Amino acid sequence: MRDMDPVVHPLRIVLAYLGGHVTATGRAARGARGARSTSGRSEVIMPVTVEEAVPQMSDVPHYPMFIDGGWVEGASRHDIHAPATGRLAATVALGSVEHADQAVEAALKAHRSGPWSSLHPEQRADLIDEMADYLTARQQLLAGLVTDENGASIRQATAFHVGVALASLRYFAQLARTFEFERKLDPVELPLPAQGFIRYEPVGVVAAILPFNFPMVLGAWKIGPALAAGNTLVVKPDENTPLTLLEIGKAAEAVGLPPGVFNVITGDGPTVGARLSEHPDVRKIAFTGSTEVGRLVMQGASTNIKKVTLELGGKGPSIILDDADLDLAIPGSLFAFLMYNGQVCESGTRVLVPRSRQDEIVQRMVAKLASLKIGDPHDPATDFGPVFSAEAKQRIEGYLETARLDGATVAFAAAVPKADEFQDGHWVGPTILTDVTNDMRIAREEVFGPVGVIIPYDTVDEAIEIANDTEYGLAAGVWGGDEERAMEVARRLQAGTVWVNDWHAFPLNGPFGGYKQSGIGRELSADALHEYTEVKYIHRAANQDPNQRLYGLLFGH
Repeated sequence: MRDMDPVVHPLRIVLAYLGGHVTATGRAARGARGARSTSGRSEVIMPVTVEEAVPQMSDVPHYPMFIDGGWVEGASRHDIHAPATGRLAATVALGSVEHADQAVEAALKAHRSGPWSSLHPEQRADLIDEMADYLTARQQLLAGLVTDENGASIRQATAFHVGVALASLRYFAQLARTFEFERKLDPVELPLPAQGFIRYEPVGVVAAILPFNFPMVLGAWKIGPALAAGNTLVVKPDENTPLTLLEIGKAAEAVGLPPGVFNVITGDGPTVGARLSEHPDVRKIAFTGSTEVGRLVMQGASTNIKKVTLELGGKGPSIILDDADLDLAIPGSLFAFLMYNGQVCESGTRVLVPRSRQDEIVQRMVAKLASLKIGDPHDPATDFGPVFSAEAKQRIEGYLETARLDGATVAFAAAVPKADEFQDGHWVGPTILTDVTNDMRIAREEVFGPVGVIIPYDTVDEAIEIANDTEYGLAAGVWGGDEERAMEVARRLQAGTVWVNDWHAFPLNGPFGGYKQSGIGRELSADALHEYTEVKYIHRAANQDPNQRLYGLLFGH
């Protein structure tokens, strides 16, 4: 792999940025090589090998599901189409409620028998690192699958979708080595002499439910801490973007994770996802998706009071202060709402600008957008690709029409590809709207597309008020020349992540999650491990003298 390779080079930039989190560590003794058991399988499970499942006379690959250490077909197949062209990219086994039950059963059995949770954290870390090594050797394949299934440009797929996912797995492997899963408290004398211990123990069976936009990254942000903490896992990606997660299943098989520890099932949200949410043997749900569906996940989780982490919608304010360096703020604020074609929950879709500089900022944004190359996402020279689906295109265009009726002005709308090969694709060009007020629907609801709205303000206090006037609170950003002034604005914004002179940067030691209706809990950093553990306090008396107890409160003699 050459450094000059245009596909690989952006990955090296991202990994260099993430620094020490991506360095593979030494391997310790192996201990998780369990014998594969085929007993106890329900008839719904039909194990096959990956080679048997791949059509031999076609270039279209087929993926079965990964359940209980084996590859499992469904009763039917689901087609995966490339968003740019409509081309059939792959087929996958279509999972059902029965497959969800089988995967949970396998995960529960693995949890109770303890082949994973009983391992020393160093040994779990070694195997997670080995999974990352396996995937690193296939990173170009993985990037191509990302582009095929969700339409991300190959540059973004390589550097972000794959590169950050691999770095995240390594980060959590290293965190498993350093995290104190048991710690001793200071001895106490009151109410009586004692020694306390705190243990962080695995929750049990974790179900991770993923969206279409960043399946591998958001999968790694759940798989990494769940496995590092000793849990067993059932992953359900979006039914249209499961390919990279099924490749992670191959990694789990290749490195010898015990059967049932890691499972990947397919299927739609209203049936398979809903079953995982309500399943009585699932003890933790990790969900990324819309706020609307997040409410349904919470309802399902309430059946047995599961732990939940929810990373939901956003309507991020991107505040350009009057002293901002526009050479930084213009491309930065565009990147904030156009990364992965605007289909990112933490996007900065409301661009708040000083009224006195609005015309200048809009003109420079339009000029910058005019330089974008829109087209084949597999071409390394392409800057911008399609949106995910026909439904997404229709929804985005509906929001744009509503905005026009509400009085917004289209300051810029990029032309989309007209070549025959793209006619069955789903294309919406980058769009900027002006004459927008914060009470318009386009400014209040998550569009999830390449649309940014310009909202002017007169004072910084007004900008902060507009920024916080939303039911969401996932991310926000401030662009300013005086960094301390920008920091003061950042401190006043109601969002889980606030960038200053940057956007979409995720150092892995920083927690990520939302305020308000943008979610519950945090991903990344050591905080993520707490989301996948139960806290146990152990109290050990300092002596065995019955006279140094509180028993006299009950027994008078």
